[in-house]
Amino acid sequence: MDYNCLSSVIMKGEEIAYTLFTSGLSGIPKAVQLRQQNFINSILGFVQIDTLHENDTVIQIASSTFDAHVLETVGSLICGATIVMLHPQGNMEFQYINYVLHDKQVTYLIAVPSYLNHLCDFLKQNRFSPWILMRNISCVGESVSSAFVEVLIQFVVQSCRVWNLYGPAEATLGTSYHLIDVTSDMHDLPIGKSLPRYICLLVNNFLQPVMIQEGGELLVGGMSVYAGYLGRDDLTAKALVEIDGDLFYRTGDLVTIDNNGLLHYQGRKDHQIKLHGQRIELGEIERCLLIISSISACVVIKWNDDHLVAYVQSSHVNEEELREHCQSHLPPHMIPSMFIILDKLPLNQNEKIDRKQLPSPDFSLSTLLSSDKYDAPFNQFEERIHTIWCQVLHCNESHISKTISFLAAGGHSLLFIQLYHRYQSVFNFDAHSLSIGLFLQQPTIQQHAQLLQTLSSNVTQTTRWESLHINQGKTSLN
Repeated sequence: MDYNCLSSVIMKGEEIAYTLFTSGLSGIPKAVQLRQQNFINSILGFVQIDTLHENDTVIQIASSTFDAHVLETVGSLICGATIVMLHPQGNMEFQYINYVLHDKQVTYLIAVPSYLNHLCDFLKQNRFSPWILMRNISCVGESVSSAFVEVLIQFVVQSCRVWNLYGPAEATLGTSYHLIDVTSDMHDLPIGKSLPRYICLLVNNFLQPVMIQEGGELLVGGMSVYAGYLGRDDLTAKALVEIDGDLFYRTGDLVTIDNNGLLHYQGRKDHQIKLHGQRIELGEIERCLLIISSISACVVIKWNDDHLVAYVQSSHVNEEELREHCQSHLPPHMIPSMFIILDKLPLNQNEKIDRKQLPSPDFSLSTLLSSDKYDAPFNQFEERIHTIWCQVLHCNESHISKTISFLAAGGHSLLFIQLYHRYQSVFNFDAHSLSIGLFLQQPTIQQHAQLLQTLSSNVTQTTRWESLHINQGKTSLN
């Protein structure tokens, strides 16, 4: 390849660099267009606050659906850092992740707190050593709790800095940052102050500035505000507002500012939520369900930070039909863990759905938890797998159908990682013997049992040689 031809390529700041799809209020995904100058200015902001440095070694963990993926890859190359790429689905294998962090001497990691929390639990259970060379860890996509930070700092050295980053896709990678002081009171951790080249304004419904400690909508301005939604000028016009000659993006997030000038996230103006770092507009799922002619009304809620629960008003549909419909129309992270079918949804005095009166979901009573004796696990090995599923799903030893997938039984991606590592612990195997990808492709109890039985069928096992720590070897004075 003639690399000299690249010298003639001229990129203009106004040109679109990439497009990200996010959940839309209308139920239709929105394509966020980000310019070259948006991305470059955002990366320069991260470099300026020293979260990213040319001497860093960055591990690539985020999936391509996250904007953090672009930061880890292109952003690292722009600032001169080294990227460590994982093998396919390697971000779901915690033992492999830990090995890479040590072996490649990784200094920068960015991930959602729920992912890091599960990773730390795995490290603690297996008594792995801390990441002594880690320089910065950035937490994105979810709120950061003091309890989580206290767990995380057990696996890094004192000099490692933990950052709380906030920002919608429309503002390119990040909007605000906060360096967490682990030695002080971490109650009500803020999302911090605006990144360099960003402007953050808090306004009321009349676009007037709010007072300190008073809640308002966060508007984001500066060099990193997106170009608009692809093919949706109408939505772009609603999302962007001009104030004193500058263009601002209306985030829809309710925020307060304290006496130190730090921003504190309070919630949303609408029903948009984040689940495991993924931005989800609940109306998009509701719109998908309402396509079914037998459903006259529905509402979707987030339950306990881990699950989506869909309530549908119908008398001629079952849960299996609803799940199959969603699987054919929605991405995996937007498929509800449970569907609750009611003859009539509760209404308030204004004849609107009363979310407070919706019955609490009971996963142990899901129609996917079969009581059919003919569906019972037919051998002792499947009984062991069933028990492990119940422990991971916290479903009180209810009988789960052996032909239902883990996700359909109420699981999600992070719980699947937990399940895989439970298998590794119980059946004593590594990712080279059985990768997590095989379990994802064959996600039922019956299929998992068949996969795990291939381990025991290998009668002749070769002894695995591993180097010992110097303190574990025998000493000779001769």
